[in-house]
Amino acid sequence: MPKRLAYLGPAGTFSEGAAIKYAPQAELIPCLSISAVAEAVSNGRADEAVVPIENSLEGSVNDTLDMLIHQPSLFIRGELVLPVQHCLLVRDGMNISDIEIIYSHPQALAQCRRYLETHFPDVVTDAALSTAAAAKYVLETEEPAGAIGPIRAAELYTLDVLAHGIQDNPNNVTRFAVLAHSDQRPTGNDKTSLCFSFTDDRPGLLYGVMKGFAERGINLAKIESRPTGESLGTYIFLIDLDGHKEDAPIKEALQHLAEQASWFRIFGSYPRYRRIS
Repeated sequence: MPKRLAYLGPAGTFSEGAAIKYAPQAELIPCLSISAVAEAVSNGRADEAVVPIENSLEGSVNDTLDMLIHQPSLFIRGELVLPVQHCLLVRDGMNISDIEIIYSHPQALAQCRRYLETHFPDVVTDAALSTAAAAKYVLETEEPAGAIGPIRAAELYTLDVLAHGIQDNPNNVTRFAVLAHSDQRPTGNDKTSLCFSFTDDRPGLLYGVMKGFAERGINLAKIESRPTGESLGTYIFLIDLDGHKEDAPIKEALQHLAEQASWFRIFGSYPRYRRIS
């Protein structure tokens, strides 16, 4: 286990909760953005890092995907899944009727959209860097504000909890990726994540890559795309597949991919997640 573990802070975020579950004895290093978390590992300030990568309601965390695409020195060496329960937090003595603005991380606001539309149709919502940052701001401001965040944030920042479990789906979970300078050896129950892109734009390119996996009996657990940022209509494709990059069929498929794509990168091969409560 790492001695120093970076995470998306400040203290009180779901990322901190995941970091504690992953490595209870580690020295935790809070960072204010996902890029700062990655930089902490890159420059040696942390041995590993925990970052959110996917939510069951809102999908992928784009900041994490973009960081992985552009940080070739970092790899995914593990994953874990954390149940997410959002709470409505306010300063001591405030009531629901007092709230005029609600702060939280954009993902948290999106995960509570129906609750907010039903109970606060006329209340402004505003984005914060993290759920914990929103809680800290609510404690310090004189605004009639509330925050959406985990129960731990309420405990850390001495806030009242006006409502528990306000996420739109009770099965809301977030998958976290563990980042380091290397991934892991095969365990027999692995996943591989990668990305690739094409210089050309012609029929059958993506099909050719998918066929290479299908012919070798490799299951693709997830496929999506992100803009390259270079020009409109150009994309990077991202795939999670079952198995390890050292498995013979996957080695062959990756060689086939390298011949078809103009660029590709393996984010890492790592053990499948273990659910934590």
